[in-house]
Amino acid sequence: MSIVISTDKEKLDINFIHEFLTRSYWAAGRTKEQVKTTIEHSMCFGIYLDEKQIGFTRVLTDYVVYAYLMDVFIIEQQQGNGYAKQLMQTVMDHPELQAIRRWMLLTKDAHKLYQQFGFDSMDNPSWVMGKLNI
Repeated sequence: MSIVISTDKEKLDINFIHEFLTRSYWAAGRTKEQVKTTIEHSMCFGIYLDEKQIGFTRVLTDYVVYAYLMDVFIIEQQQGNGYAKQLMQTVMDHPELQAIRRWMLLTKDAHKLYQQFGFDSMDNPSWVMGKLNI
């Protein structure tokens, strides 16, 4: 079995990505058109096992100051095999993302994964603000 991680958006299976995201706690209700738009405006990473997509993530970034890691997933059948770590390592090692000063992400349940790559609670969470349009 061979794993390939690619930033080639042409290889991404939009239906697969949309199907997973609509079942997730963070993207339930996102339409396929919205998924396409997010992909168009992000640096995307697909992970493939024997040429079949098993996971995805995307980075919203200006390539210098800020990067926001989003929509990280490995399908349920392949979780626990270290593929999320491989995907994260590939993102963190990508040459175009090395100058970024601040990385951010939101997670409800994957803190241990992200801590392995230097993510932690913010020193000054009161500095962070947000606006949620529902």
